[in-house]
Amino acid sequence: MASVVRFAPSPTGRLHVGNIRAALTNYLFARKAGGKFLLRLDDTDTERSTEENAQGIYADLAWLGLKHDLFAKQSERTASYEAASEKLRAAGRLYPCYETADELDRRRKRQLAQHKPPIYDRAALNLTAEQRAAFEAQGRKPHWRFKVSGKSVEFNDLIRGPVHIETSSLSDPVLIREDGRFLYTLPSVVDDIDFNITHIIRGEDHVTNTGVQIEIFEALGAAIPIFAHFSMLIGAGGEALSKRLGSLSIEGLRADGLEPMAINSLLAKLGTSDPVVARASLDELVADFDLAKFSRAPAHFDPNDLKTLNHKLLHAMSFDGVSSALARLGVGGGAPFWETVRDNIQLLSEARDWWHVVEGPIDPVIEDAGLAASARELLPNGPFTDATWTEWTSAVSAKTGAKGKALFRPLRMALTGQTHGPEMKKLLPLIGPERAAKRLSGQAA
Repeated sequence: MASVVRFAPSPTGRLHVGNIRAALTNYLFARKAGGKFLLRLDDTDTERSTEENAQGIYADLAWLGLKHDLFAKQSERTASYEAASEKLRAAGRLYPCYETADELDRRRKRQLAQHKPPIYDRAALNLTAEQRAAFEAQGRKPHWRFKVSGKSVEFNDLIRGPVHIETSSLSDPVLIREDGRFLYTLPSVVDDIDFNITHIIRGEDHVTNTGVQIEIFEALGAAIPIFAHFSMLIGAGGEALSKRLGSLSIEGLRADGLEPMAINSLLAKLGTSDPVVARASLDELVADFDLAKFSRAPAHFDPNDLKTLNHKLLHAMSFDGVSSALARLGVGGGAPFWETVRDNIQLLSEARDWWHVVEGPIDPVIEDAGLAASARELLPNGPFTDATWTEWTSAVSAKTGAKGKALFRPLRMALTGQTHGPEMKKLLPLIGPERAAKRLSGQAA
């Protein structure tokens, strides 16, 4: 059977690096195995799910190149969940509970005060038919819990190895709310069954959930998928990253000018034994993907690494690969300009700053008026070439005696207004004779 994996975001917000790491890992696994990648919107939370967020998810995945083969929305699959819940009721694994949220909270507090684990005590299982009818007469509607077996659930995790979950330490999870809406757990399992999901690859924060989900698979008479739980992302210094993920949305990173393959290249390797290398295509990431390379150690995420990878990608990009994006930024100069500045930018948007340096007007900085005047007098006539800078500065040095930093820094400052930047032998021809002469005279040009 071909492998089928899934990425199941909730359209309650925009995707962030943690979400995309899960999406990318599943995508790479599917492509390496020759299988299929399902995008499933877990939109059972009708109060928080929005179409705007759904469209944002589609846009983010498309920008990153993560194309899905299958698609589903949980909001359109209610009949399947109803059928599964009826099967669980008939098997005695789904039972009604009438406690209010306040009653459950008070019960948990009493358990904690008595140094007992705050798990549901299954009081609802002892209700008589008359008691249930009385609650119904009061207007109470039940929520429905899944009765776990209390046994040890064991599975072999492709990353963590053998895992044992003692369900006796777990509360019977609520699968259906009082208003009839399904919570995450049951729809997720039913979808995994109906779409023949073979591998569930996700973060280690879901390990405990797996014990309950395996029991639901079994109760529904379905085959159990293979599980793999990768380590969570933490900050570069070991700090928790979860509170910072809002500032690391894919939408925000895209707005910052990062290339999609910089994000993919980093997230594909975090938590693995492979070095992080800037890759130009997803196919390159697919070629060396292997779950066996994943470690149980936390994965350190440093946003600065994205800029480093971005710089390396831009350095390797031909003009043809960026021409459209440069045009959208209002940057001209063609291939000569791109080949001049690409080594000096971390983000593509920074090319616009250097185009302004070329086109002007800029305010020149005259650090040595005498040197600038001599340099202006010695400017060659006619178009500048790659050889002009070397020939010209040699002449200026011979006349003024200035050498090294005392020669090159004042000329760069006068011509660009900057202390650093691309090679002047490439930049000077783009600036041209007319602007160069004006800037050496101290005029804005």
